[in-house]
Amino acid sequence: MKIYDITQELFTGNVFPGDTMPTYQQVSAITDGAICNLSTIEMGVHNGTHLDAPWHFVNDGKKIDEIDLERCIGPVLVVSKNGDITAETIRRLCQNNQDNPAFRRILFKGACALTLDGAKELIKNDIQLIGVESQSVAPSETPVPIHYELLANEVLILEGLVLRDVPASEITGEEYFLSALPLKLGGRDGSPCRAVLIKQ
Repeated sequence: MKIYDITQELFTGNVFPGDTMPTYQQVSAITDGAICNLSTIEMGVHNGTHLDAPWHFVNDGKKIDEIDLERCIGPVLVVSKNGDITAETIRRLCQNNQDNPAFRRILFKGACALTLDGAKELIKNDIQLIGVESQSVAPSETPVPIHYELLANEVLILEGLVLRDVPASEITGEEYFLSALPLKLGGRDGSPCRAVLIKQ
């Protein structure tokens, strides 16, 4: 069994423009005579590798502590892709994975962004989760329509992945087991997570 850690290190990771930069403060240290080392952190819930909850863009959508955790853990396809993730991209993957249980979750490796027609095709094919390496699944100039389309249909969005060391396929996708569980942040719009892929 091989485990791939696909999570950014939080304090040195990427931050979406305008988001809070994560910081920490060590409030006690054994070297100063304290009984333990103790730190506090300040951060945004969309820092580093994180999950978007529907409430991020849908005002009556589920908060991060209300999402179905089965969407965050299970078989997944890792697909190599640069450029736009279009409806045709999803249809081609569907043709090659019609009976594949991993085709409920898709992670895209590369410099790519989802288009609105691609988002609609994901929903049509009952995809439960989409993940990308960038800090936003959508192009920076048009983030709202794509996020809203996915989250209104409870397609979870996993952003800020690190997939450089993960073998991937462009045509059919490479199968793994994904675990990307969010923190139980009551009533919030997203959460950082420790995402890993497992290959048997």
